[in-house]
Amino acid sequence: MSERNYQFRQRLDAVHKPDRRDPAAEPAAGETVIGDDWSVIVDAGASDYLIRMARDMEDYLFTSMGVSVRVAHADDVSASPERAVRLTTQGASPDLGQNLTVPRSYRLTVDKDSITVCGYDERGVGQGCYYVEDLLNLREAPFLAERDEVRTPIFSPRMIHSGWGIDQFPDPQLNAIAHAGMDAILVFATGPNMTDTGHLDFNDVVARAASYGIDVYLYSYLKSEVHPADPGARDYYESTYGELIRSCPDAKGIVFVGESCEFPSKDEHTTGKLRLDPTVDRTVDKRPSPGWWPCFDYPEWVELLKPILRQINPDLDIVFWTYNWGWAPEEDRLALIRSLPTDISVQATFEMFEDVVKDGIVTRCVDYTASFEGPGKYFRSEAQTAHERGIPLYTMSNTGGLSWDIGVIPYQPIPFQWARRYEGLLRARRDWGLRGLMESHHYGWWPSIVNELAKCAYWEPATSTEEMASRLAVRDFGPEGGPLAVEAWRAWSDAWRDYVPTNEDQYGPFRVGPSYPLLFQGEREPFPSADYAHFGNRILKTDYSPHLPEDLPVEIELLTGLLERWEQGLASLQQAVAVTPQRKRPEAERMLGLGRFIRNCLRTTIHTKRWWQLKQALLDEKDPDKAQTIASDLADLGEAEIANAQDSIPLVDADSRLGWEPSMEYMTDRAHLEWKINQLRSVLDEDIPAYLESLG
Repeated sequence: MSERNYQFRQRLDAVHKPDRRDPAAEPAAGETVIGDDWSVIVDAGASDYLIRMARDMEDYLFTSMGVSVRVAHADDVSASPERAVRLTTQGASPDLGQNLTVPRSYRLTVDKDSITVCGYDERGVGQGCYYVEDLLNLREAPFLAERDEVRTPIFSPRMIHSGWGIDQFPDPQLNAIAHAGMDAILVFATGPNMTDTGHLDFNDVVARAASYGIDVYLYSYLKSEVHPADPGARDYYESTYGELIRSCPDAKGIVFVGESCEFPSKDEHTTGKLRLDPTVDRTVDKRPSPGWWPCFDYPEWVELLKPILRQINPDLDIVFWTYNWGWAPEEDRLALIRSLPTDISVQATFEMFEDVVKDGIVTRCVDYTASFEGPGKYFRSEAQTAHERGIPLYTMSNTGGLSWDIGVIPYQPIPFQWARRYEGLLRARRDWGLRGLMESHHYGWWPSIVNELAKCAYWEPATSTEEMASRLAVRDFGPEGGPLAVEAWRAWSDAWRDYVPTNEDQYGPFRVGPSYPLLFQGEREPFPSADYAHFGNRILKTDYSPHLPEDLPVEIELLTGLLERWEQGLASLQQAVAVTPQRKRPEAERMLGLGRFIRNCLRTTIHTKRWWQLKQALLDEKDPDKAQTIASDLADLGEAEIANAQDSIPLVDADSRLGWEPSMEYMTDRAHLEWKINQLRSVLDEDIPAYLESLG
């Protein structure tokens, strides 16, 4: 059954999955059984937030477990009647919460006839309720073993962009984010109540997010056209950043990153002008604009902004992200961090700029990739320096489940490779005090096993990925299919380490997969994209050329090996789906469809590299007979890629989330795949024969 475009949002909005209960499940000895005669109880003076948590638990039990309970008030929750889920806080029940010391932590006690969630604060109550849901989902029944445990979060903030649409946060999306254990969202801000896609009531987002226990960080897209030492600089920034925070005083923080907040620096390593300044002749002045260099006067800029921002919100978290200049000499990068104020936060990307040697070639992690778990030397150097200075340390981790490895998928189903990232992040916490995460960029996130495993890893006491992956697999594929699903995930996780994360690939065939055009001599027409998209085709380069032509044979070999092991994982997952209970089959089949779509993306990228090799050989060949032979090979390759695009159409028809990315909108749906097929057919039937004819 096919989905229309954007229909995935209906699935995304269903935070509590229906009919999770196994009708054959029976309680084991000693398990507490939640029945229709139970209540969810909050204090008589409970806040709207706690009442929302109680209602959420009521809805979960009804929707997912088929149990109908009522929500009730009690004068003393801790002494309320049996057969109840009791929700309280340390402040209201100090004896229950005496061992809670960290915000969002909670204590869960399960007795014979009652369940009590006591949070350090109200947000802790919420996380405790979600943990109860997680346990019941794994049990597939409203049965819980008796327990008394305290659980504490490791990282905060855990920032995420919307998976529903760029800067779009309907209540179900906020609810899903809260259930996933994240505690902050990111909103692009071009000015007061303005984003790159138009007007957005920031205060409404802040208020609604708070009702789900979520903070809001504004990601700055404001222009900074004045140097902090210039006359009138204070007034200028009062009118921009000051006005932004005055318009949204309850924002938790603001994120600055070079390319989005550059100013006319006086650093001689740069042009001293903004990137899009028309007065800069880039053919003459090869220096970067200030957004791409660790300018010595960034601290001066931050010091000017701090009082402007914090006169409105004294606790505003100012996050300075060093994303754009990890390529710069270490001495310049660290000199900047050593001169930054210590009452802001520094964020460094975890894997970026690392040079990874694979089969004799050097591949640089130029952007975000899950193929190298990290940390890279760029992160390590800046983390150590920030730690020495006592500056709070954050990182861009991508553990929302997605990176720039493939641009139009919901998540990367490589849980054991993600687990290596979790381990690296936890080591960074021990070594350098890492405390906060940005878990996605504008490509958003999707609720998946990756988020669930991250949630386990980011709370103490933790459950190992090995154990939890097995339990999640049985939950989603049944007792027979579970071990086969784990086999698939392991094959995919190991295979992904041979992914090649070059700029040319990530801004080329891997960005859109099987809709990527294969050109011969220039573009017939631009790649179609929505005019309302945040980026659309502006972050796609269709005229592919490799980073280093001499590396192409090894890149093809690496990706071909990756593809072979991916196919092995697909075979295991296909077996898993075949024995999955019918009530779980739809979601199991979606993961299989995702795996097949990723396989087709790999095929497209391999085909694109081979196409470039053959095309160059044809253009260099002057002998008509030899040219004809090369053209025949090109035609065979083109037909294989047309078949690959055709094979992708039923996959994107079945799952409307495939082929979409929040900042680009749809790039690989049926319409784009058919466009690509027609484009490549024209190249094969018209462009190449015309070129051969010109050779005589």
